[in-house]
Amino acid sequence: MNTPSTHKNSTAAPALPLRGYMWRTDELLRFGLNSRGIRALVESGELHRLRYGCYIRASKWNGMGPRRQAMERIVAHAHGTLTTSTGGFVYSHLSAARIHGLFVWGVDDKVHFLHSVRPSSDRWGKDVRGHTESFTEDDVVVVRGLRVTTLERTVFDCARMLSYPKALVVMDHGLRVGADISTIADLAAASAGKRGIRTSRKALENTDPSSESAGETLTRELMQRLRIKPPRPQFEVQSRLGRHRMDFAWEEEKLALEFDGRTKYFDFSPTDEVIFQERRREKALVEEGWRFIRVEWKDLFQERIFKERILRALR
Repeated sequence: MNTPSTHKNSTAAPALPLRGYMWRTDELLRFGLNSRGIRALVESGELHRLRYGCYIRASKWNGMGPRRQAMERIVAHAHGTLTTSTGGFVYSHLSAARIHGLFVWGVDDKVHFLHSVRPSSDRWGKDVRGHTESFTEDDVVVVRGLRVTTLERTVFDCARMLSYPKALVVMDHGLRVGADISTIADLAAASAGKRGIRTSRKALENTDPSSESAGETLTRELMQRLRIKPPRPQFEVQSRLGRHRMDFAWEEEKLALEFDGRTKYFDFSPTDEVIFQERRREKALVEEGWRFIRVEWKDLFQERIFKERILRALR
């Protein structure tokens, strides 16, 4: 059993257990802390309250990126409610997407789950969004020790609740990592008239699993909406350095569009070597006559300027 570290005098501040990083209130009490001690640790910044009755070591929390923090909120809910042992509900929608490792963009970080009977919202908690849609055990799998909707059901449910661009992000990545498109189509066919079904069908019709990031999906969606001549996604070309794949390319015009947005939104920091190799590759392709447009997240929200840049380059 974990034991809290000790101090040489009785006036010392209470201490967290040396091992572990997430605890329920009852666990901290068993380790020898009391409610006053827990409150003092929160106030001192050593402990972070994730949700009612569940805490995380603050240094651990502060070192996480947004994706990991959103996942830890789900873990905290499971830990606090003993979900893995009771199995009274199933994680769904955006929480299921995160558990499956899918890209999500611009969405809430609440804990989403399906429940056959809707209890009071007070019982669920302010950080929870419950859904009372029907499901069977055929809709459930176990991922990371948690009961969660299947990949196909997750993609379909997310597409129904989100706006079209956000739905397309989940649809693209879901199919990329193995979701069966015919199963999702069957779910859509059986859900005629339900809320959000038009959005999910539109996402299904326009999905492209070759997309490698949410940014690429949104860039493709924007070009389609602005009626820009469609480029070829994930287009491969040859240079003196070998084969290269570009996010989007207009082959006839020898114009490439690359999305540069992974570092901030996907907890991935490229090394100097990665950046060097990227620029080296681009230089080799320029020698072959290729021109480049680089797009960042902010560019996706300046639509007129975005369109003018591309049209000017295409001319």
